Amino acid sequence: MTTRVYLVRHGSTAANRDVPYRLQGRGSDLPLDEMGRSQALAAARALEKAPIVAVYTSPLRRARETGCAIARGAGLEPIEIAELIEADLGRWEGLTWDEVKERYPGEFDRFMANPGTVPYLEGESFEDVRRRAVGAIERLVAAHPGRVIVVAAHNVVNRALLAGWLGLPIDRARSIRQANGGINIVEYDERGANVVMMNSILHLNGIESR
Repeated sequence: MTTRVYLVRHGSTAANRDVPYRLQGRGSDLPLDEMGRSQALAAARALEKAPIVAVYTSPLRRARETGCAIARGAGLEPIEIAELIEADLGRWEGLTWDEVKERYPGEFDRFMANPGTVPYLEGESFEDVRRRAVGAIERLVAAHPGRVIVVAAHNVVNRALLAGWLGLPIDRARSIRQANGGINIVEYDERGANVVMMNSILHLNGIESR
């Protein structure tokens, strides 16, 4: 029996579209911007014919708004799951990478050398995020055997999950691209998780994404 999970990254916010962009973790609760709302609606249209039985989201507003757009098309109400919240970025929340490198050069170098296990300064590592998020996903899958669900989450959360499902070292998670509004498909069966599609953006049809 196969359970299908559509794993969606939230649409864009002002922080995502700053140049250079600003790190946006659990400490930033920005709404979707105009482009982000368009991306969320495009994701909803892409999934409107899927037999979705439940939509789950991170508690943060940008993920909830994305999940709401998808849930509305399926006649559902999204359900918040605390473990799907974005990574704790600690003292680097809201900074650009250039600012991080300038203010915290030693910590920056250690993080970049081992980004899977070295945490954001006073925050979480990718492995910390993977452990909490995969447990939540597995509980949701077990609650919907053979059905189709949607999970609207975040950049670090999605990349950490995908690295684990793909059998990659967690240090490789940062190299996995997750566009705003992008969709991944993961199927769970008795053998475990299988990534069927990753970071599809065809449905965005020219809507800029990061």
